[in-house]
Amino acid sequence: MATRTRRGHKAPGQGPVVSLTIDGLSHEGRGVGRLDGKTVFVEGALPGEAVSARITNRRGRFDEARLEAVMEASPARITPVCEYFGVCGGCSLQHLSADSQILHKQKVLQEQFRHLADFRDFEMLPPMQDAETGYRQKARLSVKTVARDNRVLVGFRQVRSNHIADIDHCAVLDTRASALIKPLKQLIAGLDSRFSTPQLEVAIGDETVALVVRHLQPLSDADRQAWCDFGQQYDARIYLQPGNPASTSLLWPEAADERLWYRLPDFDLQLGFLPLDFTQVNGAINRRMVKLAIELLELERSDRVLDLFCGLGNFSLPAATLAGQVTGIEGDDDMVSRAAANARHNNLQNVQFYRADLFSERHSKHWKGKRFDKVLIDPPRTGALEAVRQMKPLGARRIVYVSCNPATLARDAGELGMQGYRLEKAGVMDMFPHTAHVESIALFVRD
Repeated sequence: MATRTRRGHKAPGQGPVVSLTIDGLSHEGRGVGRLDGKTVFVEGALPGEAVSARITNRRGRFDEARLEAVMEASPARITPVCEYFGVCGGCSLQHLSADSQILHKQKVLQEQFRHLADFRDFEMLPPMQDAETGYRQKARLSVKTVARDNRVLVGFRQVRSNHIADIDHCAVLDTRASALIKPLKQLIAGLDSRFSTPQLEVAIGDETVALVVRHLQPLSDADRQAWCDFGQQYDARIYLQPGNPASTSLLWPEAADERLWYRLPDFDLQLGFLPLDFTQVNGAINRRMVKLAIELLELERSDRVLDLFCGLGNFSLPAATLAGQVTGIEGDDDMVSRAAANARHNNLQNVQFYRADLFSERHSKHWKGKRFDKVLIDPPRTGALEAVRQMKPLGARRIVYVSCNPATLARDAGELGMQGYRLEKAGVMDMFPHTAHVESIALFVRD
């Protein structure tokens, strides 16, 4: 158990400095210690370390603190790969070795399942890892022009702050996009719209970098030309977004297909998407994740497959190359259209896509009452409770569940257990290296 070694002094206008032994790592990646019997979360501290930390926030059941110094370092502590670590809030675990990061994520997943007595005995899949830097292909960058010196900030929010970190590059962003941060700052500083451009969306396909410029006021002709010139100079597509996502349109190059593309080479597929569509941020992990999910399904030509929360067909289309019939269900009309277009582009005629509200048990006409041999579920963080409650009548022998939130995965696993499914395998995939985000995959089977 962590113990307090001494109390520190209280600096003017700040909380006291205290000494702590850190005995754990919270799910969001903060060190966990105790002070006078009260839990203290310490930003930047690691298990096994003796640290001094400044209390920054007192709450009823716990306190929050900022690391001041490490007296005894963990063997897993490393030098962060980015000079902005600790200021920029884009990453929280760069001070922890990659092997230790993935072990922590495995522990988070296992702890969730330990609360379910029926799911304590399962095979832990080998962790899936790839490049630790330059992996991020989707990002929302905040923009702010500081009026007093016309200085432009482009980047992520600071750690636990609404202020924007002043960065010139990003270690985890795709190198093609990272290289644009500094010239973007220079460009925006000279625009008429520099005070009405609050954010940029980055989206990257296999061969194309796209920037979506959010602007609160109509752009002048000079600004539109400046963005076109920037796109041409740096080989980036430029999209404008004056209002909601539906208002987004391609500015440069004018005659180009608005879609970006990524390949799933294991299935000889190419999928198109628009910059604001949901796609996985890590292309390398996504390719391996899709391959693993399809392998776990053990598809046969006679199989009928149901893909819930199918998006633009990331799992549906690979499944359709091996199964007899695939039905994809998605809650967004645009994504349903995109998935159908991707099926046509890849000459797949054994897959259909439908729109349905998967958070309501009333809207399941396209799959309720039908029989499916295999099911794949890839929901948002809130999980798929309403959908999994309807699994038993489908008769599926195998269900693969891809999750970005271990807590809702465990909750939904409990529901699947009540319907006769057992957890056979589960594992973590490092979709977001250097962050506390836990992406996982689980196989449920019914005899």
